Amino acid sequence: MRNRELLATLCCLLLSVTVPVEVAIAQDSPQAAVEASGAAFELQNGDRVVFLGNSLFENDLPYGYLEYTLTTRWPNRDVTYRNIGWSGDTVWGEARSYISSPSAYDLLMEQLTKAQPTIVFIAYGANEALEGEAGLPRFKQGLTQLLDKVNELGAKAILLSPIPVMAAGTAENLEQRNAMLELYASAVAKTASDRGLKFIDVFNPLLERSKNATLSDNGLHLNENGYYHLASTIEDELGLAPRSKESVRLAVSKDAVEVTGPAKVLDAGKNSGTIKFTVDEAYLPLPLPDEGGVTANNARVFRITGLKRGKYTLSTGNFQKITASANEWEKGIEVPQAASFSQASQLREKIVKKNGLFFHQYRPLNRTYIIGFRSHEQGRHMKGLEDLSIIISWLEGQIALDRMPAPTAYQLSRTR
Repeated sequence: MRNRELLATLCCLLLSVTVPVEVAIAQDSPQAAVEASGAAFELQNGDRVVFLGNSLFENDLPYGYLEYTLTTRWPNRDVTYRNIGWSGDTVWGEARSYISSPSAYDLLMEQLTKAQPTIVFIAYGANEALEGEAGLPRFKQGLTQLLDKVNELGAKAILLSPIPVMAAGTAENLEQRNAMLELYASAVAKTASDRGLKFIDVFNPLLERSKNATLSDNGLHLNENGYYHLASTIEDELGLAPRSKESVRLAVSKDAVEVTGPAKVLDAGKNSGTIKFTVDEAYLPLPLPDEGGVTANNARVFRITGLKRGKYTLSTGNFQKITASANEWEKGIEVPQAASFSQASQLREKIVKKNGLFFHQYRPLNRTYIIGFRSHEQGRHMKGLEDLSIIISWLEGQIALDRMPAPTAYQLSRTR
């Protein structure tokens, strides 16, 4: 597809967006590197987060879980995200080769520099591990050079381990393959510890989670469910507090309605007989994939005491209505957070579209003809690539509008 046609197609799609080691190394503890990294992780206004690595990052582009996770943790802060992961890549940028210059490694350095990072999540080692123990020295050398470049750019690096192979039949020898991946993970952990950097072990947590959930369709690469668990693991490993689903408690009396939890009473129902209140979220939830966003796992417990005998209906606009007896409300009812998960779905959709545009901008299919040695033929389309920045910026504005949780309004009415 020519670049002009690609731009037109993408613009049409946007109309649908709603605006509202050595053996000694293997003995080093990855956790020790985590503890050596010091202060708790936090993003600040103006940060530019770059995901740099192999398919672990590129394959998240259709899902947007990694960016969504960090975006929603600090919804009141303006942070820019760029995913420059490249399937099959190594610390030497070997998968980034083109017929024309620059060299693959120079292109890696160029893309990293152009992203202007302040924080770089780095995920390498999976492909290098195929070289076995003999490849460790070269891998460590390349990782050191890459980290030196990150320092030169004034950014901070956060290192991820490779993920495990999660199913038999996807590697000639599953145990041997995972043992080698662990060896490279330990090398990454040791490098992080030596340099005082954060290290995130995703190998062991994902291996454990894969015992009870299908995280991969082929055993090598994560599926959507896998990226949900990867995002959740990263939250845990960064020391972020669990996403709270604190219970809402309403104590109804003749004179007032007292609230415990993240709720605020708007109307105690003295005149209307209907209690109206809102629930405020600290941040949006991390929704499980392929579940419609609303499951018992995503529910919040509502306990309402002091109601007179009878049936009461809790409603939230067009999302849901739940009817239960006064006794059942007193014991507690699980109420799916439909509005929050609808907002979360819209936000993730915008992140995916924004990242798709950036992917086509920095990795155009016909790069050789637009900016390579044959640019004399179609170099005029470079303007189209540059114009994508306008749409990317617009989408980032929409993401900013959607990342802050909107209060959900509820009303409780007696039905009989």
